[in-house]
Amino acid sequence: MASKRTIALAAAGAAAAATLLSFAGQAAAQVKDLVFWGVQVEQFEYRLGDEDEKLGVWNADAFVGTDEVKLRWMGEGERDFDADAFETLENRLLVQTPVSDFFDVKAGVRLDTPQGPDRWYGALGLAGLAQQWFEVDIDLFISETGDASARLDAEYEALLTNRLILTPSMDVNAAFTDDPEIGIGSGFSSAELGLRLSYDVIDRLLSPYVGVVWERKLGETADLAREEAEDVEASFLVIGARMIF
Repeated sequence: MASKRTIALAAAGAAAAATLLSFAGQAAAQVKDLVFWGVQVEQFEYRLGDEDEKLGVWNADAFVGTDEVKLRWMGEGERDFDADAFETLENRLLVQTPVSDFFDVKAGVRLDTPQGPDRWYGALGLAGLAQQWFEVDIDLFISETGDASARLDAEYEALLTNRLILTPSMDVNAAFTDDPEIGIGSGFSSAELGLRLSYDVIDRLLSPYVGVVWERKLGETADLAREEAEDVEASFLVIGARMIF
């Protein structure tokens, strides 16, 4: 009798477990297909240069999609308040999908509207977390005129306390061919190094920061800038905020 009860209880337990597993599988499938969206403003800052140059700078992105595939917009730019003109203005529209636990591949188009002629590019890139938790973004661009270029963005968030964060960053651009119409020469074309100290006010939703930024044009791009009597190097004090919606 006890044996029959044991068998019955085991059978009931197995049936309950199977039912729970079935519900869990259905829930996981539903979560997997959920559509998410978000907006992040990585940089929204005012820069004051060493020659009283005043710039407004932003770097933002927005996405909509599932865990498997997202449509992503990325935009960044610099506006010179003294000249009342954009120094750079870039927009990208990309499709992004994971290729590993830590990296996503992305592909799409990029439109630049700087001083001079506009440029369209095809874009292919990889974004994610490298070893030691460095955030990296590597991109390859091919312009409508057939010119190729690449970009590496990297940053690291060092938690000084639970709310105080020190973020070093690096942005390096390289061109494989000349595009003198927009002032780009082949080779490494520009670099920007930054160091920002932020304070997390509302659970990473709002983080005001202060910092410093150094930028320089390199190689043949610097030579082209000198020919146009443009500066090739600048340093800035910055104040701004990171925001997530």
